[in-house]
Amino acid sequence: MNPFSSGTRLRDMIRAIRACKTAAEERAVIRKESAAIRAAITENDPDYRHRNLAKLMFIHMLGYPTHFGQMECLKLIASPGFPEKRIGYLGLMLLLDERQEVLMLVTNSLKQDLNHTNQYIVGLALCALGNICSAEMARDLAPEVERLLQFRDPNVRKKAALCSVRIIKKVPDLAENFINPAAALLKEKHHGVLVTGVQLCTELCKASEDALEYFCKKCTDGLVRVLKELVNSPYAPEYDIAGITDPFLHIRLLRLLRVLGQGDADASECMNDILAQVATKTESNKNAGNAILYECVETIMSIEDNSGLRVLAINILGRFVSNKDNNIRYVALNMLMKAITVDTQAVQRHRATILECVKDSDASIRKRALELVYLLVNESNVKSLTIELIDYLEVSEHDFKGYLTTKICSIVEKFSPEKIWYIDQMIRVLSEAGNFVKDEVWYALIVVITNASELHGYAVRSLYRTVQSSTDQETLVKVVVWCIGEYSDMLVNNVGVLDIEDPITVTESDAVDVVEIAVKRHNSDLTTRAMCLIALLKLSSRFPACSQRVKDIIVQYKGSFMLELQQRSIEFNSIIEKHQNIRSTLLERMPVLDEATYSGRRAGSLQQSVQNSNGPTVNLPNGVAKPAAVPVVDLLDLSSDDIPAPSSSGTDILYNLLGVDLSPAPSQSGTQKQKTGTDVLLDLLSIGSPPTPAIDILSLGQESITPATTSERVTLHSSDLPQVSVPGGDLPILGLLDGLAATPPAPENNGSQFPSVVAYESSFLKLTFDFSKPSGSPQTTSITATFINLSQSVYNDFVFQAAVPKFLQLHLDPASSNTLPASSSGTIVQNLRVTNNQHGKKSLVMRIRIAYKVNGKEILEEGQINNFPRNL
Repeated sequence: MNPFSSGTRLRDMIRAIRACKTAAEERAVIRKESAAIRAAITENDPDYRHRNLAKLMFIHMLGYPTHFGQMECLKLIASPGFPEKRIGYLGLMLLLDERQEVLMLVTNSLKQDLNHTNQYIVGLALCALGNICSAEMARDLAPEVERLLQFRDPNVRKKAALCSVRIIKKVPDLAENFINPAAALLKEKHHGVLVTGVQLCTELCKASEDALEYFCKKCTDGLVRVLKELVNSPYAPEYDIAGITDPFLHIRLLRLLRVLGQGDADASECMNDILAQVATKTESNKNAGNAILYECVETIMSIEDNSGLRVLAINILGRFVSNKDNNIRYVALNMLMKAITVDTQAVQRHRATILECVKDSDASIRKRALELVYLLVNESNVKSLTIELIDYLEVSEHDFKGYLTTKICSIVEKFSPEKIWYIDQMIRVLSEAGNFVKDEVWYALIVVITNASELHGYAVRSLYRTVQSSTDQETLVKVVVWCIGEYSDMLVNNVGVLDIEDPITVTESDAVDVVEIAVKRHNSDLTTRAMCLIALLKLSSRFPACSQRVKDIIVQYKGSFMLELQQRSIEFNSIIEKHQNIRSTLLERMPVLDEATYSGRRAGSLQQSVQNSNGPTVNLPNGVAKPAAVPVVDLLDLSSDDIPAPSSSGTDILYNLLGVDLSPAPSQSGTQKQKTGTDVLLDLLSIGSPPTPAIDILSLGQESITPATTSERVTLHSSDLPQVSVPGGDLPILGLLDGLAATPPAPENNGSQFPSVVAYESSFLKLTFDFSKPSGSPQTTSITATFINLSQSVYNDFVFQAAVPKFLQLHLDPASSNTLPASSSGTIVQNLRVTNNQHGKKSLVMRIRIAYKVNGKEILEEGQINNFPRNL
């Protein structure tokens, strides 16, 4: 019997498996066949070994265990015949991988087959080695593979080149041995060998700097010549795909040229002409041509600067964006996002086409196009692009509105040319997608409105018109209610009417109607209703004729199940009934909210630095201050173990706008638990903790209210903190802030086994950490922090704060001083104690904030420390 005619049994097994109607029947067939194969393996039957291995490979592809047949692969590989070796090597590649210890046993067989006189057996060995080669096998067999790169048969050379790629990836140190043989392959006429040779050279350039330098000097001209011959070659049926000669070789050559041209002006100059030729001659009506054009564009954008070529490349991408194929459009948008950093003006020419992609039916294209439009926006085109985006917002899909709204709000805030335009666009966004707008956005809108005194009347009238048709947008209702509460007299009396406005007549009753409808809406949240009650209270003062009606509305909430509304109702009713003499003073218009301070809160800093501490603040003319991008909550975002803490900016601005505390009251127990150092620190940083207690509104008089600075708010929080005892004496936790305590005691030192590190350094401040370990406590680390002033100015009110992930516990001792002398003439020393609950598993990491004053101006510096010594 011919041993290869025994495949009928394999067909029978496949037929039996496919005939199974349930998974249980399939498992039964597999168990029966596996048992028969095991029996044959035990009997060591060589006649049917190849057939059993073929069946095992099919069973393996179905997902069943086949480890018991691994040794059969090695026996077949050791067989002298080609058919057995073919099945053996196929089983080796399917059933084993480079992590299997059994693979070490096949190294000798591979070496013998690589030196075999039969070229087909040599090809089998190269295929197997190229698929499952491990680092040890690569070192042992690299000389044989290198020799086969000069083999007489082109198919063997091709397979040897691909096997060399695998060897170089596993052992980059062997790259230098393949440089000369790989360069010789670039002169091949056989396209199959040439493609693999180009791929081998590309991998060599990535793995070795010497190889990259060698190919740049010796092979760039030759590669350009090969590509030019390929582009200008006549029709070749054996290589032709869609009218293009060997597009695979085109792409491989372009990728290698891209690697060679990066950072090398001479090599880039050599390939400019051929790249222009490829970009202009390649047809784009077939997918093969588009693939070549895309690689050509990527090569042009990667090599050294040539403005003419780059404009040509971006124009090709512009054609791609207009293509009907979604895949081509998506990769074009991706490439344009990279190109915009190189030549923004050329990308701007295709703005209209990109904007159309924002309206595409494919969600991934819409999102990518919107990200690109966001990068294209500048001061000159912000108005036209914003109008287009807001118009599309009206008809966009519900799932896309949130992302689109976020981008529009960011564009309007970042590039606002004037405040009236900012207010108009934000009102449009709120009316179309107010439910998708984040709290920080409408907070910022209110801050801008309060700072534009000449636009108070215009803003409240615009909001009144808008809310008549958009009562379902919660965020819009909040802004409208707040503005009516503050500027209702301007609304009724048409104060500050601009030429661009249409006339409008609003009575006092109409203004009250808007607030009443909002407070009685069934889907209004607690914040909206609370703001409505405050607005009603203010309207009772602005419009005495409506005072009784307002009182009747407020009284309805005396029995509300929401404690906040119930308390407001009772207190506000008391103001209306019993405090007529102070009501007008009490309910005066809110003072102007400090725009710079609010922008600093949103960004996590005050947007000031020592460089501009003595100069004026730079803002757009009549524009909106630009906030930074890093939120305060990042202070605690140190690892995946952390639960993100809510930002305090929302609560703070609500406190400023409403004068109330809307956070839930913490649960109280009979004995208050002592807080850990981290918990106290979170309180000090106002993150994840209740906001500052509300100021008694009955005690306010004529004096203006100045928003609290950063240090003042920290002090307000610290005044209510519990006392925490620390080693060395009973010190209140307030000592962390006042900086007036005596010099802290030096930590216990068991020998300096950890080097000092520069934990943080800026142009004006340097922080170093010295480490020690208390004896008998490997989890605890004592840190001595030393602060040095590198500037010429004295730092006053110096406060250091730190936060750590949950697996760490942090305790801070009082600082030695709150004044840091100038010019490194003195230091501030502060001791920290960190306990690592996962000592040996996770390293220390810390987020720091340093606040101080320079010439009366507050400075805030932040950073993350990751360079702690190991084993702390």
